[in-house]
Amino acid sequence: MTTQRLTDIILAGFRGIPTPLRKSLFIGFSRMLHLLIPRQRLIAAHNLRRAFPEKSEGEILRIVQSVYRNMGIVAAEFFDIPRLTKKNIAALVEAEGVENCEKALAKGRGVLLFSAHFGNWELEAAAAALLIKPAVVIYRPLDSPLLEHLVLRVRSATGNVLLPKDHAMRAMLRTLKQNGIVGILIDQNMAWYEGVFVDYFGRPACTTDGLALLALHTEAPVLPAYMVRLPDGRYRLVFGPEVEVIRTGDRDADVLANTQRFTKVIEQIVRRYPDQWLWVHQRWKTQPCQVPRKQRC
Repeated sequence: MTTQRLTDIILAGFRGIPTPLRKSLFIGFSRMLHLLIPRQRLIAAHNLRRAFPEKSEGEILRIVQSVYRNMGIVAAEFFDIPRLTKKNIAALVEAEGVENCEKALAKGRGVLLFSAHFGNWELEAAAAALLIKPAVVIYRPLDSPLLEHLVLRVRSATGNVLLPKDHAMRAMLRTLKQNGIVGILIDQNMAWYEGVFVDYFGRPACTTDGLALLALHTEAPVLPAYMVRLPDGRYRLVFGPEVEVIRTGDRDADVLANTQRFTKVIEQIVRRYPDQWLWVHQRWKTQPCQVPRKQRC
């Protein structure tokens, strides 16, 4: 059986389950993972204790449970994305700050839209494509060919173009030159040679420098975007105002300063809604001491 056929069967099978029931099933599965696989649960709790030392142990554990619930919902809603259209998206997503994106596009240099694994980041990309226009989205390929095909199929359903991060530079530059949108998630840990260390919740976090490099090279406006889940289960997609890019002529200093600015925006969002960020990720895994001594000078 071909990968294409298997993908069709998987999508049809999950879409055949009513969304409320599918959410309940995935939330139940995520709770089971929370109980049976302690490693990620402990990582999340440790990260939260370091980020919010003022919170009680009970608060920390409740946030961890909510993080797992959020992951279950993201997975359950993933299979509804191909059904989204410009006509029905408003029933699920309300938009805020669309004018910020339109104002940036009016400059004619394209837009660099940065975000995080927050709320429902999969739905965020799909909704932005329908509410503004499709974007070139940078992603990290999966090891499984079947999962890779499934994920690409769903993520491209509303018109977005997915590019593996290791082969994306030329296409990103072309997209910006054509006044398109490039979307980048900047909240994942990077190897020391792939990024720069900036402050994130009071700790050095190795962060991709690609966004800052692109902004300095192209002069494209840089905007944050995030999607927060509302109490009624719907979402608010927020396009923040343009982030001013520092340009002093010192390339390394400018990359560091701007990456810090972008990361601080992400931190402010996560502080407001800590239960909707991916705390199970080892965001601070790479340490400054791993950088070879000669590279620190």
